[in-house]
Amino acid sequence: MKKLALGLLSFILVVGSINAQEGKKALKKGAKLLAKYGQNAVANAGDLDEGLMLIEKAFEDEEVKSKAKNYNALGEGYNQVLSAEINAKLIDPNYVITHGEYGAKAFDAFKTAHANAEKGNVKKDALKGMQALEGHINNLAIYFFQTPDYANAFDYFNQAIEVYKVLSANGGESRLDVEADKKDHYFYTGASGYYGKKGLEAAPVLEELVAMGTDKALVYEALYNIYATEDKEKAVGFLEKGREAFPDDTGLLFAEINYYLTEGKLDILTDKLKSALEKEPDNVTIYTTLGNVYDQLNQTERTAGNTAKADEYFDEAMKYYSQALEKDPTNFDAVYSQGALYYNKAASLTGAINELANDFSAAGTKKYDALKAKMDGYFNEAMPYFLKAEGMNGKDLNTLIALKEIYARSSKMDKVAEYKAKMDAAQAGN
Repeated sequence: MKKLALGLLSFILVVGSINAQEGKKALKKGAKLLAKYGQNAVANAGDLDEGLMLIEKAFEDEEVKSKAKNYNALGEGYNQVLSAEINAKLIDPNYVITHGEYGAKAFDAFKTAHANAEKGNVKKDALKGMQALEGHINNLAIYFFQTPDYANAFDYFNQAIEVYKVLSANGGESRLDVEADKKDHYFYTGASGYYGKKGLEAAPVLEELVAMGTDKALVYEALYNIYATEDKEKAVGFLEKGREAFPDDTGLLFAEINYYLTEGKLDILTDKLKSALEKEPDNVTIYTTLGNVYDQLNQTERTAGNTAKADEYFDEAMKYYSQALEKDPTNFDAVYSQGALYYNKAASLTGAINELANDFSAAGTKKYDALKAKMDGYFNEAMPYFLKAEGMNGKDLNTLIALKEIYARSSKMDKVAEYKAKMDAAQAGN
């Protein structure tokens, strides 16, 4: 008798042993109970536990374990459980699926039957069992995708791919034999993995889809984001291919924008953002991002001593923040950022003022007073924006800190104390 390679199957072990006759009876009765359960999971709920216990207990007997066809019966039993739950869910949307793990057990059972069968009909039955299983797993995946529970959806979609590959390798039929259905399935698998935070687990599926040829820009966006922290060169490669294939896709455009932001390539980034603005003229985030980029350019040039260029970038930043507020007057980030523009411009003068503070000559004192007046003027211009921002969000710590500092510079100690108290309350969560 051919010795079976039992694969990954795990069974519920019940204390005590059974003989061959009892094993066959347990297998037959368990399969019958599970078939009954498969017809109506709600009405025949009581048959589930006994059916599973019997069909798994049957495999304590060596003779039962030694016959490949019995693994088909085991797999079919698990298929009945899955089928019953899926049907119950279709009838009652509130029904909760709790036995999805039997998909993996069924797959192991059918693979064991197929690998060890000496008769062709047993192999055929194993492939038929896998074919039915593939449908059940796919339905489970769809259920979890719609929930949405993307992590679980990915696991079942991906498991269906594994079943498909075994069927395909052994001449079995699969729903994924149709190229369009295969691409759709791979896409939902990859998308579920991406949204379900499966990261590198989802990447191979997405890469297979790229190799097949895909009309979904999200595939490239997902691969870029998955590899961005793991393999930058690979990530950028997928981003470039995606942008070439889908030049008008905003998701990929924003991924490219984020890349240039991360790399600090702000001069390139402004063109990308303006291109994005042409596609989405009402997207307030693009306006505020453009403002932020120009502000960063402003600060870089100001630090380098290029005041004229810095002022040019300052004006561009203010322009885009103002346009953001035209689109959305309640946008806190734009209001706060306008205040921060003037605040940072004032703060940039601190170093020069500190140097002049040590020059007690008449000329030095005059320069000091003029520069300090200029700095105070910028702080005063920042004040209305921060007060407006505070009115929008009174618990924003950065706003409160800025206002406290401005009041401190004008020696309004009562206001300093007031904002110190507000800061303490915000940090305490009050």
